[in-house]
Amino acid sequence: MKKSIRDFDLNNKRVIIRVDFNVPIKDNKILDDNRIVMSLKTIKYALDNGAKVILMSHLGRVKEESDKNSKSLKIVSERLSELLNQEVIFINNTRGSELEKSIKDLKNGEVLLIENTRFEDLCGKKESGNDLELGKYWASLGDIFINDAFGTSHRSHASNVGIASNLESGIGFLIEEELDKLSLVTNNPEKPFAVILGGAKVSDKIGVIKNLVDKCDYIIIGGGMAYTFLKAQGYNIGNSLLDSDSLDFCKDMLEKYGYKIVLPVDSIVSKEFDKDVMLKDNDNFDNDDIGLDIGDKSIELFKEKLSECKTVVWNGPLGYSEIEKYSKGTKEILKYLSEKEMTVVIGGGDTASAAINFGYKEVFTHISTGGGASLELLEGKVLPGIDIIDDK
Repeated sequence: MKKSIRDFDLNNKRVIIRVDFNVPIKDNKILDDNRIVMSLKTIKYALDNGAKVILMSHLGRVKEESDKNSKSLKIVSERLSELLNQEVIFINNTRGSELEKSIKDLKNGEVLLIENTRFEDLCGKKESGNDLELGKYWASLGDIFINDAFGTSHRSHASNVGIASNLESGIGFLIEEELDKLSLVTNNPEKPFAVILGGAKVSDKIGVIKNLVDKCDYIIIGGGMAYTFLKAQGYNIGNSLLDSDSLDFCKDMLEKYGYKIVLPVDSIVSKEFDKDVMLKDNDNFDNDDIGLDIGDKSIELFKEKLSECKTVVWNGPLGYSEIEKYSKGTKEILKYLSEKEMTVVIGGGDTASAAINFGYKEVFTHISTGGGASLELLEGKVLPGIDIIDDK
């Protein structure tokens, strides 16, 4: 059991909180502030308990100097000020005398946000490479470190592992909830138990399949990865997405666990993304057809299997759901699950975005904030950003 923010006396302490403010921004506007909102419980707890709060986050990937213009956290500091109803001091540097003086001058109950940690990647990837000197420097700015950025906890960065290696540490409320809810599907899930997998490539989900295939009753597969499985069964998949390197894996899984693996029986296909769509059974594909969503028969088949289940975990959309005409499969299964009395855990990333955008934000047992992190947990991997945290 890891220490949490509750286990520390925060009064008059400089508390560094690693949050996940990696929000979508376009034309200098935040398109979705959900990740900022999700951080508020931990931030407010620290403020209410007399802490001097120092926030750190990344925003996107910073590969060249010009990226600084569009990847600054200043706009996030302004939105956070509104949500907290108090000033958030923003320092547009990741180190230096201005930052050090501002932290020294912080009073209890005040909050400061440091500029995008990935700006440190411009000189040798010091943040994402977990530079030892940088981790020590950032740790020197605080008294206690709290990691509440689940979305980056599968990465060993200077702003999580680096700081926690040099400072007493705990987890925040968001990570605490993520671990608690994801344990519902990783530790003895109530059965029957179904795993729904979508997305583009089989290779991205091999670890999940291997880890959960013996624990689950069904693995329901949609999205682009379904066509590699269908190809392994001998179907003509036309120009649909094919992960050829994973064909042997698919054949092996179908041979050993074919009774558990549920594949689409029909698809919404098109010759090109922006062309007219057709509904076709698996054995009717033309050589130039592209499968872009599961069809009506597949939706009913998936519902039939899910009707038996008590627990469902879902990672990856069932079609190209960002486009309306290829979103029916994902929408229909989301709607079906929302009406059932069962434990439903939605992995982060595109699946979480789909669930939220289609109106199911408050419906399911849990919608994870971390796509890569939740995927690695489902694979049975250790998350370094959490593993480094002090034990109770």
